[in-house]
Amino acid sequence: MTPGISGDAGPHDARQEPLRPAHTDHIKRKSLDIAYAALSPAQRLDIYLPDEGDGPFPVIVSIHGGAFMGCDKADVQVTPMLEGLKRGYAVVAVNYRLSGEARFPALVHDVKAAVRWLRANAGRYGFAAQRMAAWGGSAGGYLATMLGTSAHVAELEDLTLGNSEQPSSVQAVVAWFGPTDFLKMDEWLAESGLAPLPGTEHSSADSPESLLLGRRITEVPDLVRAANPETYVTPAAPPFFLQHGTADAVVPVQSSIHLAERLARAIGKDKVRLELLEGAGHADPRFEAPDNVSKVLAFLDEHLKM
Repeated sequence: MTPGISGDAGPHDARQEPLRPAHTDHIKRKSLDIAYAALSPAQRLDIYLPDEGDGPFPVIVSIHGGAFMGCDKADVQVTPMLEGLKRGYAVVAVNYRLSGEARFPALVHDVKAAVRWLRANAGRYGFAAQRMAAWGGSAGGYLATMLGTSAHVAELEDLTLGNSEQPSSVQAVVAWFGPTDFLKMDEWLAESGLAPLPGTEHSSADSPESLLLGRRITEVPDLVRAANPETYVTPAAPPFFLQHGTADAVVPVQSSIHLAERLARAIGKDKVRLELLEGAGHADPRFEAPDNVSKVLAFLDEHLKM
C-alpha cells in the first residue's frame, strides 16, 4: 500500500495494517479528540492552529480516506493539509462513523455535524466561520464533495447531532481521487483497461461501496443515486479543485471527469478546476508532493482569503 494521503490504495486494504500517525509534535497549538457530537465515539476532531495570531483563521477541514471502513483523522493523510498552518489556516481533522458501525448516510451526517460544530465554536478557537474548505482523498474526497454539493439537502443532515442553527456549507472543496457513481466504477475501470482483480470488483457484495450502503450496490440503484454527490449539484455549489490520476485502478478517473463536467454546467467553468495526473495511481505520492500541495493551497488562498 502506498503510504500516502488516502489510505486506501486497494479496495480492501483498510482491513489490513493501519497507516502510521502523522508527525505533529512540532505543532504548538492543538486540541485533540474533541467530541463534536455525542452519538458515537467516532464523532471526534483534532484542531491545529498556526503558531502565531488570534485569527480569525480560515479553516481547512481534513477528511481521511480508508475505503469507508478504516483509517483515522490523526494518520499521515492529514500531513499535506497541515502545510496550511504555515499560510495562516486552521486545520481541523475529522473522524466519522465507518461502515462497520453505521451505513450511509451516517458518515455524511457526521461531517456536516462537524462543520456545524466548528461554526458554533468559531469564537472560541479563532475560526473564520464563513471561510471553510473541505479537503480529502478517496473516501475523504467523496465526503468533501458531499459537503460541497449537498448543503441544501435535508435528508443528508441530522440536526439532532447538534448545533442545528448553524449551516454545514463550505466555501471551497479539494477532492483527490474521490468516487461518485458507485454503479459505474467497474465499467469505467474496464474502459481504461484497469479492470479490478477478481474478487475486488466494486459491484461485489463485500466491496467498500456495498458495505457502506448495507446491500450489494447492484441491488439498490436508488440508494446508489442517493449516495452519489453528482445527484445534488446545484448552482449553489462552491468552487472545486479536483485532482485524479489517469492510472487509478481503485477509483476510476472518470469519477472526477464527470463530476467536473456536472459542476461546470451548474456553477461555471471558471469555478471548477480539474487536473489529471498522467500515469498516477491511487494515493500516488505526486499528490502530496510539495509543489502540488502548494498549488492546492494557492487555490484555497484564492477563494478563502479574499
